[in-house]
Amino acid sequence: MNVLLLTPDRVGSTLLQRVLTIYMLRREFDRPVINLHELTNGLVKYYNETLNQEVLGKPRGTEWGYFQKLQEVEDLLKSVDHYKTSRLAHYHILNRQDSIADQIKFYEYLNKEFFIISCRRENLFEHALSWGIQATSKRLNVYSPEEKIDVFSTIYQNGVTIPKTSLIGYLTRYKEYIEWSNQYFNIQSYFNYDNEVHNLEKYILNLDFMKGNKNNTWQDMFGQEFNNYNACHKLLPDLLLSENSLIKRDQSLLTTSVFIPDSSSKLKWNSIKGADWPEYENFSQGSVPADISNEIGAAITNYNISLPRPIKTTKEIAEFLNKNLSTYHDTSKQLNDLIDKGFLVTSVPIKLQSLEEKKYIVKNFNECITWYNEWVGEHKFGKIYTDTTDEKLKAIDLTQTLLQ
Repeated sequence: MNVLLLTPDRVGSTLLQRVLTIYMLRREFDRPVINLHELTNGLVKYYNETLNQEVLGKPRGTEWGYFQKLQEVEDLLKSVDHYKTSRLAHYHILNRQDSIADQIKFYEYLNKEFFIISCRRENLFEHALSWGIQATSKRLNVYSPEEKIDVFSTIYQNGVTIPKTSLIGYLTRYKEYIEWSNQYFNIQSYFNYDNEVHNLEKYILNLDFMKGNKNNTWQDMFGQEFNNYNACHKLLPDLLLSENSLIKRDQSLLTTSVFIPDSSSKLKWNSIKGADWPEYENFSQGSVPADISNEIGAAITNYNISLPRPIKTTKEIAEFLNKNLSTYHDTSKQLNDLIDKGFLVTSVPIKLQSLEEKKYIVKNFNECITWYNEWVGEHKFGKIYTDTTDEKLKAIDLTQTLLQ
């Protein structure tokens, strides 16, 4: 089963295609399933030693780009004997500037060969804010806690201002995406991020081609519910970012410490790690024999390694992380193995910011509301936004973030 996600980006399409691929691998179809990410900015064919066959993937060691005609992309897709999960981003099609005739021919092939999902958002205002923050971060996704900290620490400290012209452009581009997807594609499922993201596993397992298979949950695969894995994925960098960010927690709630790894120290640890050393996150005095502890202690001094540091948080979050963190790290290793074997382009992306967090990052948030509502009124597209009717807009509380 080939699956294509249509997307304007900032609607959860990367999350869906990665996670869907993982579930499809568990489903054990009659052919291998490989995630290709975007179809139109570069594909390569290579021999995959794990599968003992030629497969498609993304270029490695070189930048992706528009160096293939749509017919070449189609020919590559036809040339391999495996299933593909992928996406087609509307803005890539616009940037490529292929002729309408070439586009239509390509769309006809995709409609014939792929199960097509259109990714959308109910909260169009938040969609535009996401693009506004991306204009400063320059990153569409991050995939590890360390990466999120590196990309967003400055943004969380300084905030961002979104120009009116930019906000209107993001809204107009989304409207054009909806018109494009409805005009050219036979859509078989709609993924509404705001409605489906909290029940992602249910959405995936209810797709027609995923029904009827037992023992196919994230729990079956990794010993942990997907929502618990995903909560760990977001909480780890957020706890560190919130220490010096615009997003302030109620200090009266912070009653317990959890130990958060230092990204650079973890890299050093892994580069010198002995065969009998524990993982960086699991080391504490007394957890290993004395001779190993002494060896580690000397290395910590010589290489200036900082052990995971205690971060004050709520009792609920500390209990949650202490219960789930070890399994989360085990799952992350298994997902990295899928990348190494060529099944995934990257791991599962981390949710960047909730709407509550965006309110604190975007310095002209209220102006953006005014501009957005004016645009909705003019174009009769989307829903008027008010913070009294949007239940998601609440005071910051990391316990609530955990439950989302």
